Amino acid sequence: MLRPLYRAAQVGELDRRTIAGGIEGFALMQRAASSAWHSFRGRWPQVRAISVLCGGGNNGGDGHVLAALAAQAGLKVQRIVLKEISELQGDAARAAQLATSAGVGCVAWHPEIELTGEVVVDALLGTGLDGEVQGDFRRAIEAINQSGLPVLAIDIPSGLAADTGAVLGVAVQASRTVTFIGDKLGLHTGAAPGYTGEVDFRPLGVKALAFFDIPPAAWLLDEAILAESFCPRQRTAHKGDMGHVLVMGGGPGLGGAGILASQTAARLGAGKISLATAPEHVVASLVRCPEVMAHGVRGVADLGELPAQADVRVVGPGLGKGAWGQAMLQSALQKDSDSPRSVPLVIDADGLNLLATHWPELRRDDWILTPHPGEAARLLGISAGEVQADRPAAVLTLQRKRGGVVILKGAGSLVAGPSGLVVCPYGNPGMASGGMGDALSGILGALLAQQLGLERSAWLGTLIHALAADRAAAQKGERGLLAGDLASYARELVNPG
Repeated sequence: MLRPLYRAAQVGELDRRTIAGGIEGFALMQRAASSAWHSFRGRWPQVRAISVLCGGGNNGGDGHVLAALAAQAGLKVQRIVLKEISELQGDAARAAQLATSAGVGCVAWHPEIELTGEVVVDALLGTGLDGEVQGDFRRAIEAINQSGLPVLAIDIPSGLAADTGAVLGVAVQASRTVTFIGDKLGLHTGAAPGYTGEVDFRPLGVKALAFFDIPPAAWLLDEAILAESFCPRQRTAHKGDMGHVLVMGGGPGLGGAGILASQTAARLGAGKISLATAPEHVVASLVRCPEVMAHGVRGVADLGELPAQADVRVVGPGLGKGAWGQAMLQSALQKDSDSPRSVPLVIDADGLNLLATHWPELRRDDWILTPHPGEAARLLGISAGEVQADRPAAVLTLQRKRGGVVILKGAGSLVAGPSGLVVCPYGNPGMASGGMGDALSGILGALLAQQLGLERSAWLGTLIHALAADRAAAQKGERGLLAGDLASYARELVNPG
């Protein structure tokens, strides 16, 4: 049910094999341009004039063919080239000649040129870009963005890295991106959500999964997996069947995070929730959610049998990096020698920072780590900028180093586990507020307690967290969205109708 995602080189190989299988390269280009034209018409049916900017490769060729199709449909077409037609080769040259034969005019790009279309078509640079955009291409991209016109990007917004979603100096800000043959990993994470607009995937009749020796680089999460994951409960179910989550957090002066995590876990269906928090936060927890069993804990001795009784330990929300937080994390990491079972962990926030400083080599197969880019950078010993420059590489490296499952939060959250990489395409800017990570930790704890498995819990938890925020934003807007708002929407998602 999940859509496969590929790297640029993999899509290039799929393209090559499709042509080798009997489809002429120019015919495939025409098929791509026709799909782009239909995508354009579906999005802007009333437009009567377009500006098409064409580069020198096959991406530019797609633009030339689309320009011909638009002219044949009666649109006024401004065709702007950044490489002289006489210098084009192969299929790109044939495409340019097709547009010329269709009566489409052609002008060379210059900085003073005015874009006369109602919509701009970006066919400047394809997926093969591997360095910062320079020269006239950079100036053309800047002109597109400054025009304020809606943009259809062909295959990928020019200047966006197809494998990572990073901006290579400057990138086209598209309203819609139509992409072909194999969907690209870099269209769904990093900076990409701010540049792609809607992503319209057109496989062009190519069944990428049929090429077994080209495994997808990642998979795109889809809301449809919720229905198959949350079946109705047995009529005889009791709270002991639904697991016991222990949230260890809310150190002195940091009570809210632990309360958020434990309340969210309760709303996601865990049978019992215990909160080990600083004593001064117990009353607030009882007032906020009396169903949570709040325990005032001054130190490890006050924990008693709580860690051993829990089916899942969530540690990190409001933990702090002082002595209290260090003691809680050390207790959470200890394995019960009297029990053969492994108690899974969810570690977030200062739990991750403490791992980086006090347990730099610790690796486990029974935990979910949930870093944002800054926390991931500390765990990897690099900068947050380096993490964001190649988010897929960062999360995969961290998972190999630390084991278990790693969720790299942010736009296009990534989940890396034993089965590989998945990408979450949901979520919104309203989630840029305090406590969102704590809510995610509570969701993950509840799913693990209900025995959905480590990796699947990470996939579902990331998906539910983002979709709950989208539902909340759809009802009342992004600004002012609070982490505490998510629990009720998340509850609806785990009870699909």
